[in-house]
Amino acid sequence: MDHDPKAYLFDIKQACEDIQQFTQDMGFKDYSGNSLVKAAVERKFLLIGEAMTRLKRENPSMAERITDHDKIIGFRNILVHGYDLIDDSIVWSAVTESMPTLRLEVEELLHT
Repeated sequence: MDHDPKAYLFDIKQACEDIQQFTQDMGFKDYSGNSLVKAAVERKFLLIGEAMTRLKRENPSMAERITDHDKIIGFRNILVHGYDLIDDSIVWSAVTESMPTLRLEVEELLHT
């Protein structure tokens, strides 16, 4: 049974908000030195990637309205299967550069 695609969007939005809260007032050095925050952020990116995977499967036209949706799914796969390849600077870049756009796009889709 398919879910309401807005439920996936809400989960993505919530995970973005959590990541923002976890990393508030942090710089890269603070982030990379805090294993608890890194684990929490990576977990939320796993959730984002899984929700995006399900959204793409169940409502591809909506997923395509999100910038880099395939990269988001790929990032999730790296976090899950390539745990030994995780680079803190790439995760931090996702937090600071990619996530704000994702959050904005998801919020816009939630209001359509």
